[in-house]
Amino acid sequence: MGSSRDIAIGPVAVVSLLLGTLLQNEFDPTTNATEYRRLAFTATFFAGITQVTLGFFRLGFLIDFLSHAAIVGFMGGAAITIALQQLKGFLGIKTFTKKSDLISVMHSVWGSVNHGWNWQTIVIGATFLSFLLFTKYIDVNWYLILTYSWEQGKRNKKLFWVPAIAPLISVILSTFFVYTTHAEEKGVAIVKHIEKGINPSSVNEIYFSGENLGKGFRIGVVAAMVALTEAVAIGRTFASMKDYQIDGNKEMVALGAMNVVGSMTSCYVATGSFSRSAVNYMAGCQTAVSNIVMSCVVFLTLEFITPLFKYTPNAILSAIIISAVINLVDFQAAILIWKIDKFDFVACLGAFLGVLFSSVEIGLLIAVSISFAKILLQVTRPNTATLGNIPGTTVYRNIRQYPDATKVPGILIVRVDSAIYFSNSNYIKERILRWLTDEEGPKKAAFLPRFQFLIVEMSPVTDIDTSGIRAFEELHGSLMKRDVQLILANPGPAVIDKLHASNFVKLIGEDRIFLTVADAVSACSPFLV
Repeated sequence: MGSSRDIAIGPVAVVSLLLGTLLQNEFDPTTNATEYRRLAFTATFFAGITQVTLGFFRLGFLIDFLSHAAIVGFMGGAAITIALQQLKGFLGIKTFTKKSDLISVMHSVWGSVNHGWNWQTIVIGATFLSFLLFTKYIDVNWYLILTYSWEQGKRNKKLFWVPAIAPLISVILSTFFVYTTHAEEKGVAIVKHIEKGINPSSVNEIYFSGENLGKGFRIGVVAAMVALTEAVAIGRTFASMKDYQIDGNKEMVALGAMNVVGSMTSCYVATGSFSRSAVNYMAGCQTAVSNIVMSCVVFLTLEFITPLFKYTPNAILSAIIISAVINLVDFQAAILIWKIDKFDFVACLGAFLGVLFSSVEIGLLIAVSISFAKILLQVTRPNTATLGNIPGTTVYRNIRQYPDATKVPGILIVRVDSAIYFSNSNYIKERILRWLTDEEGPKKAAFLPRFQFLIVEMSPVTDIDTSGIRAFEELHGSLMKRDVQLILANPGPAVIDKLHASNFVKLIGEDRIFLTVADAVSACSPFLV
């Protein structure tokens, strides 16, 4: 149903962690497994409904409130949190905290050091973790395609399967080792019995009433937004590599339909996987049929192979997860964000620390809040600039950007770099008047001619509302008291239509609106005293 040819669908680390954390806040899976499972299916159902709704009503822009910087911080914090959660299986700890924050986890880990750690488990986990990391960082890094060009990554195309198949090799070898040595008798925790066969229908287990309905809806909406963000980002990444376009809204409908069906067949929230999609890409997939092939392999595994996993040690599963999430901590991206935009870095750091020291949902809330605050700040405090003439031309540019630009005596030229709405109209009016006051002071001290004209360059102003027009009327009145005439240069079609409709053009005069700043300066120059 989707438009991406390369995305590989399945459970992913971040969504799994998020969903698991939110569910455990409601029910303990060890003591109330039935309610925990039912709430998971309910959350998955509403996650699917949310995704379908966003796609159907073309509301995909909502996920863009999670900026790139916020996602980098959120992913980094989630990766460390996931890795810390795996210390239970990696160290062989029997009793472990249900909380996910750094302090609680580390307290639980070090509190068990004398009686809870199992050295056989640690040896198994450390050995295979080293093997997995080794396969990733030798010169067959198939994941180069995620950060570099295809030309840089294609030299490793023939060996991409080495790090891709390493987890499977680890599972086979560790299972064989435990089976032959009976390490489970020495305290090594194993997976034990896994029921084989296709999962049963779960339609009757979804909550459609009661207090758990609200809980499932709340958890599902949060999981849906994170899953959509990851899936759309992955789809866009691989689409750009193959030079085709994806329809974000179509992707949302496809993901939502998949999760709705999944919730009725004992599945939890699934989305696009970065690592599996990369393997898919490197293997040469051309269409989404690769997902059908993958599903068939999973089907055969569930039907025939699951009993073989009985002796798989939990430590190897922890090692696989730790090795997988390490790459989610992107230090280079964080450093680049710091260099480019300090406010973006605050969003990145806030999301990171929120996830690490509180919870996934708090980190997500911080990320969205800071991103939203940045948008509000930019909307309510738009940039304004004074313009000067580039010598030898009729071009007028920002004086701060072009120090050689010269001011026109007797004329103040100001540019507004955004649409003018109720949220910023008063700020723009006051900012223009402040420019006028600040510029007039030095002129009086130097006995230079005062300002007689104020030209507002309106090319960047894409729209204006009634509050904006009211602010311009007040600006015109203030300027008249100072014996300064208001001139507009190049207002756009939407703006000029509203200025005509409000009779503002008649107020300042038709001859006070010009096509360019140069035309306005030429028209004003003969009247300068």
